Amino acid sequence: MKDPDCVALLQWALPQLRMRWPGFRRVRGQVCKRVSRRIRALDLADGAAYRSYLEGHPEEMALLDGLCRITVSRFYRDRAAFDALRRRGFADLAAAALDRGASVVRCWSAGCASGEEPFSLSLAWAMSGSHRPAGFMLEIVATEVDPRLLERARIACYPRGALKEVPPEWIQTAFDDTDRGVCLRASFRRPVTLVRQDIREAMPEGIFDLVLCRNLVFTYFETGLQTELLAEILGHMHEGGLLVLGGHEVLPRGDWPVDRPYASLPIYRRVEGAAP
Repeated sequence: MKDPDCVALLQWALPQLRMRWPGFRRVRGQVCKRVSRRIRALDLADGAAYRSYLEGHPEEMALLDGLCRITVSRFYRDRAAFDALRRRGFADLAAAALDRGASVVRCWSAGCASGEEPFSLSLAWAMSGSHRPAGFMLEIVATEVDPRLLERARIACYPRGALKEVPPEWIQTAFDDTDRGVCLRASFRRPVTLVRQDIREAMPEGIFDLVLCRNLVFTYFETGLQTELLAEILGHMHEGGLLVLGGHEVLPRGDWPVDRPYASLPIYRRVEGAAP
């Protein structure tokens, strides 16, 4: 399927999935390859024929939704945000938890793909011991809708290129070279609980100190859905908790109970007030 044909198809289909075309413009190649394979599997001629098929088979939309998931990820992506958490954020969150009488910092990684993000969080926590109170535990709930990606996360073995932004000394401490790739050691996997979940349908139970929702909701979903989900996310956060977005993402317009404690970084702090 040629690019203009794919673009026309996506511009028609994405709004029906509550997604937005601008978020896919730069990464459409990955999606178009998948859709092209699906068109060939159905023995259809082109994107226009697939659109007709979708109109006649509404159940196909669920499959197309899966084809539109972007799976580009790597460890320590947007390094400045992880460094800010390691140098200051974890200590602030632990201090706030201590004030509540807690000894656990609870985190949620939304759309965790193959586990690179929550495992990066576990690594950063382990390497920040001198920057936070002693005795605190880290708990990470990592959610992902694609079961194949979750299985990769459970195995926790990666090509070395996925670690190119991780400090070399961390790799020596936390990873083993195997015939399956570079594999994360069990002690660094232990804080992470992997859960199959679609953020559009459900969110993890409980209240979190830290939420990473990066390169998902605020890139690919339509503005109305972004607003709905942001209100729910903030409702799952402690006052003083941190919400981390992707490097080029911003919150949808609204009077949200957040401030920006880390200057230009896409890290928002939940302040007093109810989400709209």
